[in-house]
Amino acid sequence: MASDRAYQAVVIGVSAGGMAALERVLPRLAADFSLPVLIVQHVGPVSDSYLPIHFSMRCALPVYEAEDKQPIEAGAIYFAPPNYHLMVERTHTLALSTDDRVNFSRPAVDVLFDTAADAYGPGLVGVILTGSNSDGAAGMARIKRRGGLLVVQTPESAEAPQMPLAVLERVEVDHQLPLSEIGHFLNSLSNE
Repeated sequence: MASDRAYQAVVIGVSAGGMAALERVLPRLAADFSLPVLIVQHVGPVSDSYLPIHFSMRCALPVYEAEDKQPIEAGAIYFAPPNYHLMVERTHTLALSTDDRVNFSRPAVDVLFDTAADAYGPGLVGVILTGSNSDGAAGMARIKRRGGLLVVQTPESAEAPQMPLAVLERVEVDHQLPLSEIGHFLNSLSNE
């Protein structure tokens, strides 16, 4: 199913329909899931920190709102906070930024994916779920150039298919999976 390389981290980008999509992926990650999971869900700039609280009650793994200079731990889930770009430093720590919006978004999927691709190279798994714009397509292309693995939700299983379609138009992905299979697939990568 996957290659023989050892994966080090998973990045997930999601927008419109994201809450329901993440409900079908994150709670399915096993308690012994060994990879950190970094997530950009497009939210408004004055949103509260509902996502980490919501998913911490539904997931076997610890769930955090990302903090600046926080070390990335194996088997933990990190959400980008509202109105901050989430980035990965080469030392595998998190960084937050209030730089300009990218693709009309802050946090932006491309910002996370670009920096994570540079930090993890072929050890990175990029995942794009439902969303109504093209944020994440450039970041997925960068992950591919760095040798990482690309997973895209099948557009027909997405509430908003534009983000998956934008990726499929731009780069050859490794796996197109219906939403119901993505959590199981990620578990298989962690177990390798």
